[in-house]
Amino acid sequence: MPLKLKEQWHKPGEAVTSVYFPEGGFLSIVTVLEDGRLIEVATVGNEGMVGLSALVENVPALSGTMVQGEGAPCSRMSAVAFRREMARGGVFSRFLARYTQAHMGVIMLSTACNAVHAVEQRLARWLLLAHDRMEGDEFPLTQEFVAMMLGVTRPTVTLVAGTLQKSGLIRYHRGRVGILNRTGLESASCECYRAATTLLESVTAG
Repeated sequence: MPLKLKEQWHKPGEAVTSVYFPEGGFLSIVTVLEDGRLIEVATVGNEGMVGLSALVENVPALSGTMVQGEGAPCSRMSAVAFRREMARGGVFSRFLARYTQAHMGVIMLSTACNAVHAVEQRLARWLLLAHDRMEGDEFPLTQEFVAMMLGVTRPTVTLVAGTLQKSGLIRYHRGRVGILNRTGLESASCECYRAATTLLESVTAG
């Protein structure tokens, strides 16, 4: 199935009937607050899957899933087939067990990062993670989305994105961002980018 920008696949409190395996692009795992605001806690690309709540039957989704980067078509599996395959205890099950461990580690890193690191560092980290999952150096990115994901105001996004642009790290114009200096962007990010990448790389290395 195709990835359609901003399409929501899972919503908190609703039953998880399918799990998804992105083959390109990426999705955001988001926490939905009572006032409707969304805060991103993790991004998922072709290294993993979304819909882990389906592991336990009749357990509703705890978070939302939203498409944030369009790419290659995504594979979908029914929750019933997913649980059946996991119960077999084969290669698929072992791989998903490693991924789940890494995914939880990434979420914990994201929580700590949002609490203690500067918005500029957090934006650089997010751009790097997005860049890792996209096919090119340019992709859609609106101020509204960045503010929503990082839990800041749009004026703050304008200021921080402007700083990265003036430094020659990115090009940001009319809802699109281009990565100009990957090495410089890594220097502008906090240690959480490298830590998250190492965790995800451990999934396929095991």
